[in-house]
Formats: sequence, structure tokens, C-alpha cells
Amino acid sequence: MTIERGSDKHGPRTDDGLAGEVEGLVRSGHSTHAEEWKDPEPSGEDQPTADLSAEGTLTGGTPAGVDAGDVEGRSELASYLGKEVWPATADALREVAVERQATDRVLQEIARLPQDREYANVQEVWEALGGGREQRF
Repeated sequence: MTIERGSDKHGPRTDDGLAGEVEGLVRSGHSTHAEEWKDPEPSGEDQPTADLSAEGTLTGGTPAGVDAGDVEGRSELASYLGKEVWPATADALREVAVERQATDRVLQEIARLPQDREYANVQEVWEALGGGREQRF
């Protein structure tokens, strides 16, 4: 069993030091600088509020050609199939999904795949299941 730390870019000593630098800010919810001049300046009156777009509050975006359901479904498939399996047939994909204890929904989707071809990546699998394709401009 491995213990995951907050970062794999630094060593434990550096991680602890960086965590200590922001601990006061995280706990207090406001600036911890003693001198006001050290605080970051707020947005000016002529600058947009960071959480608003021209149409209102920002929400997560999706690429052209797909909707949120496509993104979620394709991501779920990818999380169980991984990167090592490609190229693969429907049978090979089913074996990997069962081995990785995929959800019933993922297993049902893979069972619907046409058996007569080999798939190069998750996008090809998703398209064979009737999912959308991102439009590149």
C-alpha cells in the first residue's frame, strides 16, 4: 500500500515547507500579511469580475461537437480502459474493463460495440457507441 502525498514534484521536506507558507491564509480565509502594502491588489473598476462572463456566471465548457454527457461518458470509459490497451478489439476491451472492475454501465456500453473491428483509442470506441466527436478548427 502506498501513501500519497500532496505533490510528487517535491520532496516531503519541501512539501511541508510550502504547506506552512499558506497555512495561515487557508485557515483564516483572509490575508495574513502584517503590512497592507504586501496584499495583492483587487481588480479595478474597469476590469471584469473573475467569475462572470458577458452572459453571466461562468460554467464548465465543452468542445464543439460534444455535450457534457459525451465528455462524462468518454471520460468514464477512459478511466477503466487506460492507455496500455490500444489498439484493441471489443473482446479485449471487455476483458480489461472486467479486470479493472468497471461499473455495470461501462460494461453494458462495451457489450454494445461492434465486434468486427479494432479500435485505436477511446474516441473511436465512443464514436462507435454513438457519441459525439470534438470539432477541431
